[in-house]
Amino acid sequence: MSQRFVFKRPTLAAAMIAGLAGEGLADYSSGLFLAAPRRTGKSTFLREDLVPACTDRGWLAVYLDLWTNKQADPAALIEAAVARALQQYEGKLKKLLKTAGVEKISILRTVTWDFSKDRFPAGATLADALQLLSVVSGQMVVLIIDEAQHALETEAGLNAMFGLKAARDAMNQGDTPGELRLVLTGSSRDKLAQLVLGRQQPFYGASVTPFPLLGDDFVEAFTSDVNAKLAPGNTFNADDMKRAFELVGRRPELLRSIVEQVALQLGSAPSLGQLLEQGAAEVQTGVWVEYESAYFPLSPVQKAILLGMSESTLAKVPFSAYSESTLARIGDIVRLLGGDGAVTAQSVQAGLEALREKGLVWRAGRGAYALEDRSMADWLVRQ
Repeated sequence: MSQRFVFKRPTLAAAMIAGLAGEGLADYSSGLFLAAPRRTGKSTFLREDLVPACTDRGWLAVYLDLWTNKQADPAALIEAAVARALQQYEGKLKKLLKTAGVEKISILRTVTWDFSKDRFPAGATLADALQLLSVVSGQMVVLIIDEAQHALETEAGLNAMFGLKAARDAMNQGDTPGELRLVLTGSSRDKLAQLVLGRQQPFYGASVTPFPLLGDDFVEAFTSDVNAKLAPGNTFNADDMKRAFELVGRRPELLRSIVEQVALQLGSAPSLGQLLEQGAAEVQTGVWVEYESAYFPLSPVQKAILLGMSESTLAKVPFSAYSESTLARIGDIVRLLGGDGAVTAQSVQAGLEALREKGLVWRAGRGAYALEDRSMADWLVRQ
C-alpha cells in the first residue's frame, strides 16, 4: 500500500481542547491524564490530531515520547524537549533581554541562557523554562508527554513531575506570567495512576481518563482505503475487518500488518475474510503463547503474585503488595496452586523482584508495583 492511511479524529481532539481551555463538560485545565494500551492509536492521535488542534487554537504544543529512548533519564528528555522549543525563540529572547520586559521574568536577570544546548543553564528550573517559553512565544504552552509513567522510574524523573506541578500551579494561578496545560499519557492505567494516587504523588487528586479506542468508523474508513488499492471484485468486507480488529485488541498497526500479509498471499475474494480472521487469530494465539511461556515456569509464589496483581488491575484498585489482606490472598492462591501457602512480606518482596527481572512487573521509584503488560491480567484471569 503506497500512501500511508491516517485516520483523523477531529471531534475527539475538539473535546479535549475544550477541556484544556476549561470550556468543556470535563475540565482538564489542571491536567489531562490519558491511559490506553500500547499500539491502539494513542500516539498517532496526539501527533496527528491534538498537536494541530492546539496550534489552531493559538497554543504552543510541545510533544515528547518517553518511550523513544528508554535508556535516557526521563527528566533529561523533558528538559531537552522544552529547551529545543525555546531555541525557536532565541532572537526574540535576545530582544527581550534589552527591554523592560525582562523585569517580568526574574530568571533572565540571574541566569545566562545558551540556546545552542538541549539543556537548561545551571540555576534554571523546569518551571523557569516553561514560564520563559510561554512569555516569549506569547502563547499558552501545552506540554504533551507520551508514556509519562516512565518518569516514575528515576528520582530525577519524579522530581521533574513535581516541577511540572509547581509550574502549572504558579502559571495558571497568576503568580507568574504565562499559562501552562499538561497532557500526560500512559500505556498502562495502573502505572499512570501512580502519578495521581496517594498524597505523596505530584498530581494527587487528579483522575486518569481512559483514551477512547478506535471503533467501527476507523475500520470502515481503513477498509475503504485498502479496497481502493485492490482490484475490483477482490476486496475486503468491512464486517470481516471488524472481527479481525477485535481479535487483535483494536490495535490498528496489527490489523494493517495482517492485511498486508493477506495481500501478499494473493488471496481471492471468497477467501479474504477467512485469511483475515486466521491472521488475527494467529496474532492473538501468539500473544497467549508468550504469556504461557513466561508464566508456567514461575514458582507458586510468583504465579500467585501475578494473579493477585491481575485481580487488582481488573478491579481498578491499587495493588498493596504487603498489606495483610494481600498477603492472605496470595497465600490462598499459592495453596490453590499446590504450594504450602506460607507467604510472608519477605517472600512477596523476593517474588516481586524476580518478576521485575523477568520483565513481568514494573515498579515505580517509590515502591508501587503494576503489571508490565495489562493484557496479561485478562489472560491470567481466563486461566
